[in-house]
Amino acid sequence: MKLEFDVKMTTGRMYEYMMRHTFTSFAGIVGECLGILLIIGAFAYGQWLYLAVGIVCVFYQPVALYVRAGRQVRNNEVFSAPLHYILDDEGITVKSGDNTDSMPWDRLYKAVSTQHLIILYTNRINACIFPKDDLGDKKADVIAAISTHMDPKQVNIRP
Repeated sequence: MKLEFDVKMTTGRMYEYMMRHTFTSFAGIVGECLGILLIIGAFAYGQWLYLAVGIVCVFYQPVALYVRAGRQVRNNEVFSAPLHYILDDEGITVKSGDNTDSMPWDRLYKAVSTQHLIILYTNRINACIFPKDDLGDKKADVIAAISTHMDPKQVNIRP
């Protein structure tokens, strides 16, 4: 089994990854809850400063993530050309220009999906991002390869 495909990273794709990563973490959830509680407190107690701080808490993070995603895609030359991925029985290999990096399946951290992405974490922070649109008819094969080679407890992918 050997699967090859190309992925073009865009600001929107990076943003979706960053939103999923941030808002499934403890800090992201607490920040949003705090903002919502402050907004509720503003109406309950008439403290309009709470409203202003709550709005900042709720809306700052998504806006900041979008700006950071755009900057990361623009400034990282790895994303200037499509990334070429190879999935085989040994692991995953990514080629970008003259650079090649490989990682065996047993070193991968976890695999998850969003509406538009399959995210294969190489550690707690970094990941290989596979847009489902770029996978085309290979999407089912990629999901099968990930599910076959990784521990089922590490895989949470919805087709």
